[in-house]
Amino acid sequence: MALKVAVVAHKRKSLDGGLPELRRRLADAGVVEPLWYEVPKSRKAPKRVRKALDAGAELIFVWGGDGMVQRTVDALARAGAGDVPLAIVPAGTANLLATNLGIPEDLAAAVEIGLNGRRRTIDLGRVNGEHFAVMAGAGFDGELIRDADGGLKDRLGRVAYAWTGVKHVRDGAVPMTVTVDGEPWYAGTASCVLFGNVGTITGGIRAFDDASPHDGKLEVGVATAEGALQWARTLGRMATGRSEGSPFIKMTAGQKIRVKLAEPLTYEIDGGARGSAGKLKVRAVPAAVTLCLPAGGASA
Repeated sequence: MALKVAVVAHKRKSLDGGLPELRRRLADAGVVEPLWYEVPKSRKAPKRVRKALDAGAELIFVWGGDGMVQRTVDALARAGAGDVPLAIVPAGTANLLATNLGIPEDLAAAVEIGLNGRRRTIDLGRVNGEHFAVMAGAGFDGELIRDADGGLKDRLGRVAYAWTGVKHVRDGAVPMTVTVDGEPWYAGTASCVLFGNVGTITGGIRAFDDASPHDGKLEVGVATAEGALQWARTLGRMATGRSEGSPFIKMTAGQKIRVKLAEPLTYEIDGGARGSAGKLKVRAVPAAVTLCLPAGGASA
């Protein structure tokens, strides 16, 4: 019996020959009538993922960027469908999860990985009830991503993150407390708190050197940098060495994290802004979804 394949695609995203080329390559591989769903924006994806599952999909291709991937893995995890393999076709701006997992921005290679690559479960994180695959955070990065979302990111691509980052390096720190696995870990002012499931985050920064999506834990980082000079030193350290070597970064890892903020801050999930919150409830969700990975390639 032929494998029942579904495609959930952001129709505004493009890679190589676009969606017609994806359909052609699937047909050449014997997938002639896939379940096909196109959406105008990533937040419409979960409904299509549920429809694909209800229709009996045994393999789902997701076409788009990290927003599409995040919405898809969240839908799979909420449906308890972590055993249905997910194949990523990285057609977005940053494609952070694909980069971390060794999936190239190449249509032919991504299709081959989806159909014939190895299957492996990965962990997810969950913040305030929503799952993420790469990272979540509040403060500096949340404001940066909120301003880059939409038209600016569409026009400038990855440069939008640098553009808005320059604007927000002058933002001040706020008081916060962070509890990790039931123990007080941080109390003080900070300009950013981040939770990482993989190592490389927005802007291609290697923020969490020891992160793995297979260890059942999330990396936790607090940045205390304020102003352009301190942020330049911090980002320079991230680019040239281990992040924890910076005097403006404090890091740990855990399974359950609670953050209480003195004032509501914008928070983000996998590069998508989610509004403001005064409290963040974060936890690791081990082996939550199954991904199609390169045969013998990197897994983290």
